[in-house]
Parts: sequence; structure tokens; C-alpha cells
Amino acid sequence: MTGVRRSLGLSLLALFVGCSSTEETSQPIQLPDPPANDGVYGYANGCYAVQGFNGKAPPKHLAATSGGSAYEFSAEQADGATHFRMRATDLGTYLFFDEEQRYLTARATEGSDPPEYEFARADQLQDSLQLLDDDFRSPAEWTVEVSERDPQRFQLKHYQSDLYLALNGLTADVKQAAIVTLYPETDCAEFPELTLDAEGAPARTEWDDGDLYGIAEIHSHMFTNFGFGGGGIFHGSPFHRLGVEHALPDCSLFHGQDGRRDIVGYFYDHGSGLGDISSLIPIITKGEVPEFNHDTAGYPDFTGWPNSWNSSTHQTMYYRWLQRAYLGGMRLIVNLATGNSVLCDLVRGTGAQEVRYSCNDMVSVERTVEETRNLERYIDAQSGGPGKGWFHVVETPAEARETIKEGKLAVVMGIEISNLFDCFLTPPEGFDACTEESMNAQLDKYQELGIRVVFPVHKYDNGFSAGDGSSGIIELGNVINSGHYASFVQDCPGIDTTFDHGSVTFGGLNKPRDVYDADPPLDMSGFADNVVGTLLPLLGAIQEPGLDGEYCQRFGLTPLGEKLIQGIMKRGLIPDIAHLPQRSLERAYELLEAAGYPATKTHGGSNDGRLYGIGGMRGADFGRCADPADPGNMANGLRSSIQEQIMNGRYPAEGLSFDLNGFAGGPRPRFGPDSKCGDGQEDPITYPFKSFDGGV
Repeated sequence: MTGVRRSLGLSLLALFVGCSSTEETSQPIQLPDPPANDGVYGYANGCYAVQGFNGKAPPKHLAATSGGSAYEFSAEQADGATHFRMRATDLGTYLFFDEEQRYLTARATEGSDPPEYEFARADQLQDSLQLLDDDFRSPAEWTVEVSERDPQRFQLKHYQSDLYLALNGLTADVKQAAIVTLYPETDCAEFPELTLDAEGAPARTEWDDGDLYGIAEIHSHMFTNFGFGGGGIFHGSPFHRLGVEHALPDCSLFHGQDGRRDIVGYFYDHGSGLGDISSLIPIITKGEVPEFNHDTAGYPDFTGWPNSWNSSTHQTMYYRWLQRAYLGGMRLIVNLATGNSVLCDLVRGTGAQEVRYSCNDMVSVERTVEETRNLERYIDAQSGGPGKGWFHVVETPAEARETIKEGKLAVVMGIEISNLFDCFLTPPEGFDACTEESMNAQLDKYQELGIRVVFPVHKYDNGFSAGDGSSGIIELGNVINSGHYASFVQDCPGIDTTFDHGSVTFGGLNKPRDVYDADPPLDMSGFADNVVGTLLPLLGAIQEPGLDGEYCQRFGLTPLGEKLIQGIMKRGLIPDIAHLPQRSLERAYELLEAAGYPATKTHGGSNDGRLYGIGGMRGADFGRCADPADPGNMANGLRSSIQEQIMNGRYPAEGLSFDLNGFAGGPRPRFGPDSKCGDGQEDPITYPFKSFDGGV
């Protein structure tokens, strides 16, 4: 019955009981036919009065008590009852939000043992992030189920306690659950949400020749907030079961007054490149920055964020913003799980912020996979049921094509973290060194979970490869992650990479070793619990000058790293080679070319078309500023990529790669005070405008 429109029919509850109160009757009570409805999923965002019936006394409607602090089943008619906006939190689960913007909750009465429950009116709700309790369930959520006593009506199950709503509280006995009828009303409060400011629907899904229509964004991080221990290091979520007020709240809970405890954002956003050790030491000692950092206000004011080009630690991919991009033509997105255990341990260890769970990279991955599926359910729930939403996780090319042809957004899941599969270069306590067997088991596990894109390496050395060669504080992070000094050399293959080139920031930390996986000379195991004490022996080396010139990582893919590339190909997954250092990238190309297997490279160039030669795709972007002397210059890079593809006999199209929520810095606007384009910019976007397909 959950997904089938209910037909009207007389609902007779011939329940004969002895009279135990003046309201109960020994005669069968006939209830009128319930209003037509679309089942348990069909109530999302509707306005309803709640009628409860126990099979004995005449039914009553839920209404606020005279004191206004609670609810009770007291109203004879729906007109005298509380009218609730039913906001879906998941498929079939709802918040009941009343005319005065309060929530129906259940709470145990003080001193009752076993607990007895009453229906409270809450004006504020707590959540798991505020409480730092990852197992917390809100007492304001109710699951609508078909009634076991009347299949044309419903029962409500309290999400937090798993008990059923009865007329006088909650019960564990489903036979005592109130029989609920939901009556449509029209005067409910609007549930808080961001406006979409767009009308219409996609009008085109494929071209006349059958090619799919739309834009692909192949490098994004929707759920960075679930990396880094799931605390507030990265603030804001793409959605929250309890709504936008909980997804995008003021960040001062974690970032502190004036954002001063946002130490990661401070270094990323203030142009130091995380390389100014003289300012880093006092900050990690105190766990806060010495001055105003950023405005903290979130929904509904947003005084300082979102701001992708100057606020790296705040959410830029709330699902309504993503929906606007989808309506504008985006039809595929790659959502990459990310995190960084060293940054997480740094912030936790300094006392700047707390976390909900482990800083471990793979914990971040599993939470991101889970939350991506939860967002799919959430959007389906707002849209009326399973599969009805516009956001669909896909696992095969055929499924992606079908989703796009249906006019929906195909979502591909991937992994971009440093310690992939917990394959550390130097395994910490509790972890074994990875083997080919354990690696294959992990590949199988995450393929089963829906992962389809894999970065063999991100920033730091791991069991598969040397790190990507990034400079700045990443050099120090790599030392902390592995216990090895940096191994940058000037004998480089010369292949173009985004990160593995240029000068070395911390010259005193660069002591190239002969064997990649030799025993580490440094003990970094106490870093998370004693940040300053662990780094103190390195202070002199950290303060030595940098090394100018062209340096690259001394090491490349390990034998296990080569097996990883082969395992990715064997399973039909997509390797992303954007973070491979020079020697690893060269060897990866050799393996891919020998197999005739494509890859993505979502940072940097195509290596003179070599990427396109294997059928791969790079992440393109657009120039940010127009040049009046060179009309169309903003698309020059894209045109160049397309020409390279044609020369290599490949399909002339490119994905975009904005790396939102990836600490990469988003594009600035062309106009206004935040622009750096100067004079000469023409043709600003004017609102309203139509999508390219004309449907929105």
C-alpha cells in the first residue's frame, strides 16, 4: 500500500469494548472514508491536520494545549486542530511543523520509570553535529506507516525511540498505536528552505543523433563536511534531515567568534599557502588565530559565506544550489569523498575544534558514500517517493545514460584521499601493511558500495605511490603522515604535472632517501595527542630556507601501486591520475597505454594529447576574464582541448572540473568588488534568463 493511491471506501472499525469512560462506546464507530492520498510517500511538504483514533472513543485531532507548550488529541474537528506542514526528512519520515513554526516532538516526562511520553512543542531542534553525537536521532521525526488495524489509514512511528504514537503518548505495542487520518488543510507555515529562483524543467535530454545532452562536472566534493572527523573543520552540509537551518547554520559553534578557531581556513584563505611557519607555531599552540578571520553567519543572512574563492572551509554545494546547476544543464557529476587525517589531527590536537568520529581517511570515505545515498533518498522524499527525484546515483555507463535520458542528474561516486584503503607507507598502530590480497579485497568492497572513480594517491606518500609533490605545508604534512623526510630531487622525467614541480618550501625537511619504504627515521605517532611536542624536534629544520629550482618526487609507483592500477582496470573502474607525481604518472601512462584503457585527469593538461590517446578526459575550466582584444578568449582552453581530442580521433567534448569544496579556490565573479578582471568586461549575465534548452 505504500506506493499505491488509495481508493475510497467505507472504513468500519467494529471494535466492541466495554465502556470505561464517558467517551467510549459499546457500539461500532464508523469513520468516514479517509481523504484520497498517494500513500506514505505522498505527504511531502503538504499541509494537514492529524486525527487520532483508538478504536474505542470518537476520534480527536491533535491540537496545542491551552498553555501552548504541548499537544494533545483534543479537537473535535480539523478546523480547531493544529495544522502541520509535513516536511520529509527521509522516505516516509516527516517533521510536523505547525503554524507557529514549532515541531511535534515526543519527550519522556520527568521522573517516569519506565518512561512515559508526552507530545511537546519544540521551537528549536538539536542535531548530531551540535551534540557531537553521531548516533543522535531527532525526537521530532515520525515515520508514516500503514496502520495494522486499518489498512486505509496510518500509524506514526517515533524515529528516535522506535515507539508508536498513541492518543496519550507513545507505546511499544503496535496494536495500541493510534489509527491516524491526515486531513488536507491550507493555512500552514512554510518550512524554512532556500529559494530555487527557477521555473520549468529540462526540455531536452539528447541530441537528434542520440548523443546525450548536458554538462558533466567530473571533480567535486559535496560532502567534505563528512571528512575530517565530521566536525566543523569544514562547515556546512549539502543537506540535513532537519532542513537548511541545520545544514547551513552559523559556523561559530566550531569556528568560534569571528571565525578565529577556523585555523585551516585562515591559512588557506589569507594567501600564506600554509607555508608561513612563524605564524603557524603560535596558532597551533593556542588553537586559534590572533585576529578577526571571517564572518560566521549562515542561513538566512550569509554575510561572509558561501564564497568559493575566499572561504575554503564553508559549504558551496547545498543541494538547492546544485539543483540550479542541474536545471541549467548539468547532467552528470562526480562526487569524490575526501578528507585529510593530518589536518584533522592537527585541528583536534590543538583543541581548536572537536570531531564526531575518527580522523581516518577511509572513515571519511564510508560516511560520504552513506550520505550521498541519503541525499538521493532525501530528494526522492521531497519529490514523492523512491526514484521520483532528480538526483540519482549511478554505477554503470548504461545506468548513467538512462538517468540522463530521463532528464535527471547522474551522480558518480569516487575516492580522493591520501591513505587509500588504509594502505599507509608507515602503518600506524592497529594497521598492517597492505598486500595485494588486502588491496583487492578493498577494491571489491568499495566497488560493491558504488565507488567508480579512484585516485591512487592524493597529497601524501602512501603504499601505492609517492605523494603528489605539493609544496607548502603539505610537505610538512607528508612528514607527519609517514615519519619520513621529503625526497625531492632535481633529476626529473619532465612530464607535466599540476603539483610535482618547482621549488621546495621546507629545505630542511628535504632529505632524499634511497629506499621508499625504509624504516622511518621519525616517530610521528603522538602527533594527534601532542601536536607541539611532536613537532618541536623538527622546529630547526622547519625554519631552514627553501630550495629554489625544479624539484620532483624521487619515487613513483610501488609494485603494489602498479597492481592497484591493474586492479582498477580489471574491475572497469575509472582511475584518476591527476595527483600522480612525475614518475608515477609516466609509469601509469605506460600501463594504461599497454591495456588501451582510459583515465581521467581532472587537474592539469592532457600531456600533449597523451591522455586523449587512451580515450581519457581531463577536467576543463574557463578563463575568468574577458579580453576585448580577443573575443571569445574565455573558452580558448576548452577549444584547444577539443582540437586535441579531434586530432586523437576522440569524441569532441570535455568535462568541467571546479573542485568545489576541495580547498582549491573557486572562480571569482567577472563583475563587482570581488572581481579581479579590471575594466573591459562586457556582457554580464542578466536575470531572468533561459537555459540553453529553453525549458527553464
